[in-house]
Amino acid sequence: MKNRLLLVLLCIIFISGVLPAAQIKDIASVVGVRENQLIGYGLVVGLEGTGDGSSSQFTRQAISSMLQSAHVKVDPRNIKAKNVAAVMVTAKLPAFSRHGDKINVEVASIGDAKSIIGGTLLLTPLRGVDGEIYALAQGAIAKGYSADKRNKRKATAAKIFKGAIVEREVDFDLYHKESIRLSLKKADFETAVKIQNKINKTWGATVAMAIDPRTIELRRPAGKSMVEFLASVDHLSIPYQGAGKIVIDERTGTVVAGVDIKVDPVVITHGDLTLKIMPDSDVETHGYAIDKNSNVLSMRYGEVTVANIARALQKLGSKPEDIIDILETIKEAGAVNAELEVI
Repeated sequence: MKNRLLLVLLCIIFISGVLPAAQIKDIASVVGVRENQLIGYGLVVGLEGTGDGSSSQFTRQAISSMLQSAHVKVDPRNIKAKNVAAVMVTAKLPAFSRHGDKINVEVASIGDAKSIIGGTLLLTPLRGVDGEIYALAQGAIAKGYSADKRNKRKATAAKIFKGAIVEREVDFDLYHKESIRLSLKKADFETAVKIQNKINKTWGATVAMAIDPRTIELRRPAGKSMVEFLASVDHLSIPYQGAGKIVIDERTGTVVAGVDIKVDPVVITHGDLTLKIMPDSDVETHGYAIDKNSNVLSMRYGEVTVANIARALQKLGSKPEDIIDILETIKEAGAVNAELEVI
């Protein structure tokens, strides 16, 4: 019986001491393999009187130029653009995109249009920083892809899912490379050395060398292509304690966070609301207490996560923008160990 208890105790100690593992592909990327930004100027037509109107001269000029390309000559001064809006179209061209692939685009008004929802984006060339056309965008702007879902009728920014077709590829010759570099998403000496040792131990040779806290240089082993080598490296795992991630969409008020992202003790005042996270907070087991007289939200440290805070503030009737401001302030105060991404 004693031996059995001792074995169970040792197992518990062993399990509690094991660090979480992460695959190399989740914490590092290949230098030079990245997405590229694209931009273009276009017109959204078919709006029900919510377009730019007659005050936006560049919109009328763009309509005139577009009609001239169709062999229709119209004086820009005679054009009324209340059903048309001038927009900037942006997109991200993923690495290794191929001719004919479809990518998402974002459309935003640059005139005085009240809304572009329900319109149709006309054919718009999307260019890179080199001035070359890499994709062509066109399509209907449906209400379901409104960037401001809280006020669809007056949205001046929207997304078109798979709204552009890739016309030009970005060349990156990976196959013939003899060496390549991995870049850690977060600089850390220990992690860089762990990756170096793991790769060298797996291949039984010195093919990896950490040259700084963020960069590991890899040399292709004999008899393997660089693609085969990177495929095996990507799936190697090392002990790694990574920070959580909080994603905030400012336009829609959406907050996405892991359920286990803890928040340290902190006191924050936002407007007429005070949030207190303290070890000795006298709250019930459901996680929070509200003093309506002083408008103080108290939460007990050790039980508080980002998800708890967002849920409690939502029940209090806080607006999405207020919840976002509070979470950003908590991050700035250093009370949460998580990566914050605002989209």
